[in-house]
Amino acid sequence: MYPNLLLNFTPTFSYIWASYIADCDVQVDLTGGYHDAGDNVKFGLPMAFSLTMLSWGVVEFRDALRRTGQLGNTLNAIRWGTDYLLKASTGPNELWVQVGDPNTDHNCWQRPEESDPPRTSYKVDANRPGSDVAGETAAALAAASIAFRGIDNAYSDRVLARARRVFDFADRYRGKYSDVLGGEVCPFYCSYSGYQDELVWGAAWLYKATLESGYLQYLYRNGNSLGGTTTTVNAFSWDNKYAGAQILLAQFAFEGVNGLQGYKNQADGYICSVLPRSISQFNRLQYSPGGMPYYMINTNMQYVTSSSFLLTTYAKYLSAARRTVNCGGRQVTAATLISAAQSQVDYILGRNPRGLSYMVGFGRYPTRVHHRAASMPSMRTHPRKIQCLEGFNWFHSWNSNPNVAMGAIVGGPNQNDDFDDARQKIAQTEPALYVNSPIVGVLSELAVGRRY
Repeated sequence: MYPNLLLNFTPTFSYIWASYIADCDVQVDLTGGYHDAGDNVKFGLPMAFSLTMLSWGVVEFRDALRRTGQLGNTLNAIRWGTDYLLKASTGPNELWVQVGDPNTDHNCWQRPEESDPPRTSYKVDANRPGSDVAGETAAALAAASIAFRGIDNAYSDRVLARARRVFDFADRYRGKYSDVLGGEVCPFYCSYSGYQDELVWGAAWLYKATLESGYLQYLYRNGNSLGGTTTTVNAFSWDNKYAGAQILLAQFAFEGVNGLQGYKNQADGYICSVLPRSISQFNRLQYSPGGMPYYMINTNMQYVTSSSFLLTTYAKYLSAARRTVNCGGRQVTAATLISAAQSQVDYILGRNPRGLSYMVGFGRYPTRVHHRAASMPSMRTHPRKIQCLEGFNWFHSWNSNPNVAMGAIVGGPNQNDDFDDARQKIAQTEPALYVNSPIVGVLSELAVGRRY
């Protein structure tokens, strides 16, 4: 099952979310990058997180991606995004973090090629800081530097140098980007968790990319104040990066690097909190009757894909270290983590009470996906411009989308495994970059059937 679906899944980013609009409203070339979900806006925070996760998939599962023929596709998807991040980081203390006015964009239903809402660009700088989005951008570039190492060393060096610069800006001028951009990013992608987690995340990736003692000392000195060694979470997302940073750093703790045990302890806490109660008494999640981890109604599948990634990655680390996780006295093995991750992936692909695949184009899948380009006729079949409000005729239609958003994973069912295949049900039918990005490497790893 997994090898066949990978043929259509991995190139998803290129033809569902890639932006080809010539964005240049501030005399800065911001062409490229990705739209975030079903709209035509480029939001920097979720985009950068998605690129970090794509790169992490390459870092951990490079061999599996190569064996399944998807390494090149994945690297191409990363480079399209990191090229944009390089353009967006225009100075030592300046980062462009968004293109498009989300409020006017959401009042139109148009194809991206002819979108009428203003393509306004927004930035953070020394006077209007955004440590969260800058920290995530640094993480994305640092992770990409590892992904490209040995394949394109010049590009790897270039993105790493930029990662250092952007992280310095994030750390020196601290603040939440949603405090300075307000209604332009909220309630869409507010920095609800604050910026401290992104500083930990960015430093963790720079340490992994460089192995320099300065970044290690930063993580050691700031473990408590930034929350990396004191915060246990049960969700990993575009907003909250603690669990990802803790698991990333746990690998070094297993290898005997001093000063990172506190991160490893919190990584164990995350793992025990997301496993089913039948495995861990420290479970802090609701599971649906069909076995889906349920966090919230809004695009719940993002948490399912991200937890499957962290479970698979931690299984790899545990196996290499010949260790287990102690969850309330029960020693949980790497094989148990892989089994839990696979059950989540299988749920997404159709092993659920509805027998419905939440990956578009695979099996029996949703056909009214909340995605502008997918829901409207192509320029080839309908060359006449579709006006802003006119497009809502397609939005409200009960017809299936004329274009298949192949490989996109939608928001998914509710806590009772119920799903309404309607464009108006945004929380359930909208796909997003950050839903897909964590699962790319996991699917390849499951496809090759590696045992831990």
